[in-house]
Amino acid sequence: MKFLDSGYISDKGVRVLTEYLLVDGYNVINAWNDLKKLQEHDIEMARKKLIEILAQYQMVKGIKVVIVFDAYLVKGGRERREIIDNVEVVFTKEGETADNFIEKQISILGGGFKVTAVTSDWTEQQMVLALGGARMSPRELLEEVADMVKEIKKYQENPANKMKHTLEHRLSGRVKGILEKWRQQK
Repeated sequence: MKFLDSGYISDKGVRVLTEYLLVDGYNVINAWNDLKKLQEHDIEMARKKLIEILAQYQMVKGIKVVIVFDAYLVKGGRERREIIDNVEVVFTKEGETADNFIEKQISILGGGFKVTAVTSDWTEQQMVLALGGARMSPRELLEEVADMVKEIKKYQENPANKMKHTLEHRLSGRVKGILEKWRQQK
């Protein structure tokens, strides 16, 4: 499994991400059957589930994920940004669609970063390409997420990897000896 495969190390030793995934949140929710069904009963839960899934995707891929939710019909609504599980979540301001927001971000980031927009809107995909970004459909993202889940499961089921993550295997021999003596004294 390849973690943090996008970016470079700065001269200060900090990983700098060079790839962004801008996601039209409601577009993806409506395109993924499980989230669409969940949305019918609880829109907030559908948003949380999408954020949870894409937080894991962000960690594994080593990219910056920004999920944009339309709030353009909310009277007096102001743009709101939150960091949830290390994912940037944006609620657009009144009169601004997720598409508008994504186009602006691609214009800003496009010069020095790889920027991919996730939307099923064909017109928006063409605009993204014209602005120098890449496009991905919600179905393609779902396939990537499913592949990631399989890869994680395969990694976790490998006995060699299970052993690496136990406390016993991370302690030095000296610390193990001290703990064993302490255990025997009780």
